[in-house]
Amino acid sequence: MSHDDRAVVVVEKSSGVGGFLTGLLLGAGIALLMAPRSGEETRAMLTDRVRRLRDAAEEGLDDLQDMVGDGYERAKATVEKKIDTARRSIDQKREGARSVVDAGRAAVRSARDELERRLAESRSGESDDENA
Repeated sequence: MSHDDRAVVVVEKSSGVGGFLTGLLLGAGIALLMAPRSGEETRAMLTDRVRRLRDAAEEGLDDLQDMVGDGYERAKATVEKKIDTARRSIDQKREGARSVVDAGRAAVRSARDELERRLAESRSGESDDENA
């Protein structure tokens, strides 16, 4: 027998509601085959097991909805927090830029005023020289 001719066993691991439901159905089927009960007792037992199965499925679904809802709320809160942080950062940078622009405007006004003053002094000095 070569290496390629050997039997291979594949084991798949699953979890969650599907595995639970499969086990529950198999257990119910085996119990039906093995237990000597009357038809009425069997129907009552099946009704009870179906009810419990439905309740378990509903509970599992509720848990899943809660998990999804909680995950959504956490993600939403995280995104909102990051947006708020980004907005604050943008506002701070905007204020910083305004301060720089305002300081630049003030410097330009001051420089213009100084230039105009010197020009006026220079012109008055020229006219004094011309009159003399």
